[in-house]
Amino acid sequence: MLPYICIWLAARDLIAVAPDWTRAAGIERYGWMAFATAVGGIVVYFCALMCTHLAAFRTASNIRKTGMAHLMKTPLGFFDSNASGLLRNRLDGAAGETETLLAHNLADIVGTAAMFLSTLVLMLVFDWRMGAACLLAAVVSVAAMFSMMGGKNAKLMAEYQAAQDTMSKAGTEYVRGIPVVKVFQQTVYSFKAFREAIEDYSAKAEKYTVGVCRLPQAVNLTATEGAFIFLVPVALLLAPGALKSGSFALFVTNFAFYAVFSAIISTALARIMFAASGMLLAHTALGRIDEVMNAPTLEITNHPQTPKDNGVEFKDVSFTYDGAEIPALDHVSFRVEPGQTVALVGPSGGGKTTAASLIPRFWDVSSGMVEVGGVDVRQTDPHVLMDRIAFVFQNNRLFKASILDNVRAARPDATREEALAALNAAQCGDILASLPNGADTVIGTEGTYLSGGEQQRVALARAILKDAGIVVLDEATAFADPENESLIQKAFATLTKGRTVVMIAHRLSTVVNADKIIVLDAGKVAEEGTHDELVAAGGLYARMWADYQKAVSWKISA
Repeated sequence: MLPYICIWLAARDLIAVAPDWTRAAGIERYGWMAFATAVGGIVVYFCALMCTHLAAFRTASNIRKTGMAHLMKTPLGFFDSNASGLLRNRLDGAAGETETLLAHNLADIVGTAAMFLSTLVLMLVFDWRMGAACLLAAVVSVAAMFSMMGGKNAKLMAEYQAAQDTMSKAGTEYVRGIPVVKVFQQTVYSFKAFREAIEDYSAKAEKYTVGVCRLPQAVNLTATEGAFIFLVPVALLLAPGALKSGSFALFVTNFAFYAVFSAIISTALARIMFAASGMLLAHTALGRIDEVMNAPTLEITNHPQTPKDNGVEFKDVSFTYDGAEIPALDHVSFRVEPGQTVALVGPSGGGKTTAASLIPRFWDVSSGMVEVGGVDVRQTDPHVLMDRIAFVFQNNRLFKASILDNVRAARPDATREEALAALNAAQCGDILASLPNGADTVIGTEGTYLSGGEQQRVALARAILKDAGIVVLDEATAFADPENESLIQKAFATLTKGRTVVMIAHRLSTVVNADKIIVLDAGKVAEEGTHDELVAAGGLYARMWADYQKAVSWKISA
C-alpha cells in the first residue's frame, strides 16, 4: 500500500501549487520512497512465499506419510473393497491440493486482510462519500463470490470432487484391464464405465463453471476492474458543492487519492477470490483425506498373548461384510491340530476364502472367536501373528525387483544362500536357468516376465523362506499348467512338511490325502471328515466328488 500513498502525496503537493509545478518540493523524495517500498514489498512477499512453500511441501509430505502409516494399520481385507486408484487419488492427489492453500493462498489471505482493513480505514478518512462509492465495488464483488462458493453451491463442488475420484478409479481399473479387453475384443463395452465416469465428471465441471460461476464471475470482474466507474458519478455530484464552498483544491486532492486507491480494490478482491477458492478446494480435499484416515484399523491389545502352538480353531464364528445383509460365515466351528493339513472345500461363495482370511486377521470376526495356539487372534500382537503365518494366494503379486529380492521380502534379513535354497526347494531351478542374470534378474524390465505358474513358484519360495508354522494356501495351483502344477505340488511337500496347513481347493484331487476336509456351504459347515468318510457319507462332498470325476474324464469325442 505504501507506494500508492507516496504517489498520492506527490499528487497532493503538485495540486497544492498548481499551476506553478516548480514550487512543489519533495516530489523526487516521494518517487524514491514509492520505489523503495515497492521493492521492499516484493522482498517481504518473496520471503513469505518461501516460508509458506516449505510449510506446504512438508505438510503434503506429512499427510502422505501419515495416511500411508494409517493404511498400514488397516485390515488387509480393506484393500479388497477399496480400489488402489481411489486410495491413491484420495491420499496423493488430495494432499497435493492442500499445497495451493498453504503455499499461495495463506500469504495472500494475510496480506489481503491487512490491505483490505487498511484500505477500508483510509477510504473513510478524507471523504466518506467517495470512499463509500469505491467500496461499493467491493460489496458487489463479495456478493458475487459468495453466490459462487457459498450455500448450496458448496455441495456442487463436493459432487465435482467425488466425480473426479470416480473418474480416477475407473481410469486406473480400465488401464489394468486393457490386456483382457484386447484379448476378448470388448473395447466398446469395457470402455463404457470409464466413458460414463469421464462424462459425469465433465457434466459436473460444466454445471459448476458454466451454470454457477459464469454470471457471478462476470459481475465480479466488471465491478472490481471497473471500480473507478462508481467513483466518477459521486465526484460529479460533489464537485458543484466544492466549487461554491471554495474547497475545490481539497476536493481534487481527495478525488486523486480515491482514484489511485480504487486500483487496489481490484487486486485485493482478486486475491480474496483465489484465497476463498483455495480454501474451498483444500476443505474438500481434507474431507477426502479424512475418508482414508477414518478407515478402520486393527485393534491392538495392550496385553498381547503368545500362541502356545500352531493349532487353529474356529469357535462359533460369524462374519458379515460391510454393506452385506447375509453373513459370509454363520456360526462356523472346527479345529486344525498342530501339524495337521485341513482342506476347505465347497461351492463357490460358500465362505472358504473368508474363513481362511480370518486366521491372519485380514478381517475381524463379527462374533465368535478365531484362535491360533489357543489364543484369540485379537489378543495376539499383529507382528507375532503375521510372523507365524505364511500365505500363498491364487494370484500372487511380484515386485518390480530382482527375483532374489522378491523372495527376501518374506524375511529381509535372510542371506543370499538361504534365499537360493528356498528357490530350489520351490522347484525354481529351471526358471533361474532361463533368465539372463539368474536370481538377480529384475522382473518387469527389458521383457523379463514370468508366467502365472512361474510366479506361483517364486511366491512359494517366499513362503518357504519365511519358515512360518502355519501355512494358508488359497487355490495356489489355479493358474498353473500341468507342468507347473507338478512342480508346485513338489514345492508344497517342502512347504507343508511339519507345519499346520489350511488349504482352499476347487480341484478335489489335491485334497484327497488331507488329514481333514471341511465342507462349507452358504457360510456353514455342511460336513467334516476324511475323503473316504465323506464319500461314504453320500452328502454334498460325495456329489462334488462325483461331478469332479465326470469333469476330469470328459474329452472331445471323434
